[in-house]
Amino acid sequence: MRIDPISIALKSAFRSHRTLHMVSGLMLAAAVASGFMASRADRAFAAGDDIPAAQSAVYSQATSEHYSYRFGADKPFLPSNATTDMGEFINAKSFPTAKYCGHCHQETHAEWRQSAHANAFRAPWYVKNVNVLMKEKGIEYARHCEGCHNPTALVSGAMTQHSPVNRNFDGDGVTCSVCHSIQKVSTLGTGSYVLGQPAVMVDDNGKPIYGEVSDKEILAHLDRHSKAVMKDFYRSSEFCGVCHKAALPRMLNDYKWQRAIFLYDEWQLSSFAKQSPLPFYVKDKVSTCQSCHMTPEEIKLPDYGSTEGKLASHRWLGANTVLPKYYGYDEQLRKTFDFLRNGVFNVDIFGIERYGGKIIAPLGSQPFEIAAGDELTATVVIQNKGIGHSYVPEQRDFYESWVDFEVKDAAGRTLMHSGALQPDGSLDPRAHSFTNRLVNKNGGLNDLHQVWDTRVVAYNNTIQSGRSQIVRYEFNVPANAVGPITVTAKVNYRHFNQHFIDYAVGKHDQMPVAEVASRTRTIVLGANPAAAPDPQDNKDWMRWNNYGIGLLDAQQYADSARAFARVTELRPDYADAFTNVAIADFQWERFDDARGSLEKALQLAPHNARALYYLALVERTQGHLDAAIQDLREVTAQFPRSRDAHRELGFSLYQQHKYDEARSEYETLQSIDPDDLAAHYVLSIIYRRLGMKEQAAREASAFADQKDDPTASTYALEFLRKHPEITSESVPWHTHSDLTAHTAAGGEAVSP
Repeated sequence: MRIDPISIALKSAFRSHRTLHMVSGLMLAAAVASGFMASRADRAFAAGDDIPAAQSAVYSQATSEHYSYRFGADKPFLPSNATTDMGEFINAKSFPTAKYCGHCHQETHAEWRQSAHANAFRAPWYVKNVNVLMKEKGIEYARHCEGCHNPTALVSGAMTQHSPVNRNFDGDGVTCSVCHSIQKVSTLGTGSYVLGQPAVMVDDNGKPIYGEVSDKEILAHLDRHSKAVMKDFYRSSEFCGVCHKAALPRMLNDYKWQRAIFLYDEWQLSSFAKQSPLPFYVKDKVSTCQSCHMTPEEIKLPDYGSTEGKLASHRWLGANTVLPKYYGYDEQLRKTFDFLRNGVFNVDIFGIERYGGKIIAPLGSQPFEIAAGDELTATVVIQNKGIGHSYVPEQRDFYESWVDFEVKDAAGRTLMHSGALQPDGSLDPRAHSFTNRLVNKNGGLNDLHQVWDTRVVAYNNTIQSGRSQIVRYEFNVPANAVGPITVTAKVNYRHFNQHFIDYAVGKHDQMPVAEVASRTRTIVLGANPAAAPDPQDNKDWMRWNNYGIGLLDAQQYADSARAFARVTELRPDYADAFTNVAIADFQWERFDDARGSLEKALQLAPHNARALYYLALVERTQGHLDAAIQDLREVTAQFPRSRDAHRELGFSLYQQHKYDEARSEYETLQSIDPDDLAAHYVLSIIYRRLGMKEQAAREASAFADQKDDPTASTYALEFLRKHPEITSESVPWHTHSDLTAHTAAGGEAVSP
C-alpha cells in the first residue's frame, strides 16, 4: 500500500498535537498543490485515523490567509447563517459531484438536473442579480446569497476577492453532497445549517469514510451508505426552512434587520402543519414541505434509492416556469404546470350587486334579476386552499400572479377586461396582483430585486394558507348588450414580470403563463332563478365562510361577522363558525358578543383549543387574567408548538409579574421562532428584572434592530402618491372599475 509523504507528515504532526504553524511552509505548499486529496489507497488507510481532519485543517488555514473576514475573524460565512461542523473551510474537492452520485441514482440525478436546486447558481437571472450586489458592495456580501444558492462556494472560501478556488462546481448549484452532508439545522433561516465534510459511507465503527468510494463497495454496504447520507430530519420542514426562510441583516443593507421570506413560518402556522389551533380549516393529517414538493414518482431510469418502482421526487416542483422553459426541460415544465393547476385555488364568483345595493349571494343559490343598462359589481372570492404557505411565496417583487377578469356578451363583445397582458408583454398595472412593492432608500421601486436597498414594503397582497381574498369589479351592461353575458375570473401566474424577463432573459422574450384556476358564470338578462348546486362550487356554508374570511382580512368586521353568522345558520353544528363570528366581533371590539359566541362554540366542542385561545384574549381584555392563563395553558398542552399560545400566555404571566414563568413561555416561543418581535421586547424587560443583564441587553438590541422603522412609511406613501395606478391595491377594501369602457355614440360596446 502506497502512502505519500504528505499524509505521513500530517499524521505525525497532528498526532503529536502540534499546531498548524508547525507544519512547514514547504509541506503546506505541497499540500495545496496536491489539492489535499489522498489516493484511493490512502483514503482506505485514512478511515482509521485523523488524517482527513488534518487535511481539512491545513486547507482551512491556507484559505484563511487570503480570505476577507469582513464581518469578524470568527464569522467567516456571514451574512449567511451557514457554518461548518468545525467552523472551518471545507475543500471544494471534498464534495462528490452529482454525476458521481448519478452512477447509482440515475433517476434522481435526471430529476435533480432539471430542478431549481441544480440550477440555483448558474441561471443567468440569478447571476445578473448577484453580480449587481457584488458590484455595489463587494463579493463578501454575496455570501448572504450563496449560503443557499451555492453552498460549496461559501464553505470552500471562494467568496472572497482573488480566490484561487477552482469553481468548476458552480454548475451544480445545490448539489447532492451538500444537502446530504448537513449535520444540524435551526429555524433561524438564511442558510441556518451546519455542514459537515461530505462522506458517502461510514466504516464498521460508524466513522465517516471521506472521498469517493467505489460503487461496488457502496452496493455491498447499503446500510453504511445510508447512515452516512441520511438523517431523520431530512424529512422535516425544518430542513427545508433553513433556506426557505430568510432575512436581510443590518450588515447587508446598512439599515436594519428586515424579514425577506418566511415560508417555514407560514407552513408552521398553517393547517398543513397541525401545530397551531388557529387556522380556519383543519387538515386530516400533517403535510410537510416534502409531502407536497417531493411526492413519489414512478422511475424511468435505474435508481437504487427507489422503492417498488417509485422515488421521492427530486424535481422539487413548485412555481419556477422560467427555468425549464429557458433550458428546454420540457418534462419539468409540463410537471410544473400540472403542479400549479392541482387544486391550489378555489375561484368563486360569489355575488353581485346592482347599483351598489345589497349583495346577492351566493350566486347560483339565490334568484336575482339584471337588465341591460345596469351598473353591476361582481365579488370574486379566491381561496388559497392547496398551499401550505402564502401565495405568491418568496420573491414577490418580481414573481407575478394576478386576476384576469373578463365580461362578455353573447355577441362576443367585451364589456370589461381587467388583468390583460399589454402588447409589450407587461401586465395591466391596474390588475389585481398577488404581489408586493419593495421601495428603496431613494423612494423608487426595487425593480431588479435589489433587496439590500429595500426600506419598506409599500403593500403586500399575498394570500396566506387557508385564507381567502375578495376582489371586486364594477362594470356596466350596455343598453344594447346581447344576453346572456359570461363572467370569467382566472388566476394567472408567471415566474417573472415582463420587466425582469427583459432584463434577465432577453428583450420581450415571452415566458409561459400558467392558468392556476378559473371560474365562469353565465348571467341571463332578466330573471336568473336559483339552481341546483354546481359541482364546481363549494357548499354554500363554505362559500359564506370564505367570504367572511376575506372580509375579515379586508378589515370589514361588521360584514365579516354577518357572513360568519350565515354559516352558523347553515351549519349550526359547526363550532368554528361561532368562533369565527367571535373573531370578527373581537376585532370590532364587541367583547361581550365575542364571549357569547365563544361559549356557544365550546358547548358544541368542549375544550376546543381554537375557541379557548380567543376566549382567553377576551378574558384578558376584560381583566380576568387567571381565567385567561388557565385557558391558554390548556391550549399549549394541546398544541405545544403554538407560537401564538405561548406568546399570549407569556404576556399574561408577565402582567401578573410571574417573571420566571413568563420567561419560560417566551423562551419556548423563541425555540419555535427565534425572531419573534414580542419575545425580544418582553424578554428584554424580564431578564433585566431577573438580574440577567447580558441577556437583557441582547434581547433589547435584537428588538431595536428588528422593530419597524417609524419613518419608513413615508417612503411608501411617497411612492404610492407617484403611482396612482396601483394605489388602490394598498387599500384592503377597494373596487376595480373599468372607467374606460363605455358605449359609443352608435350604441356599440367598446372595450379599452
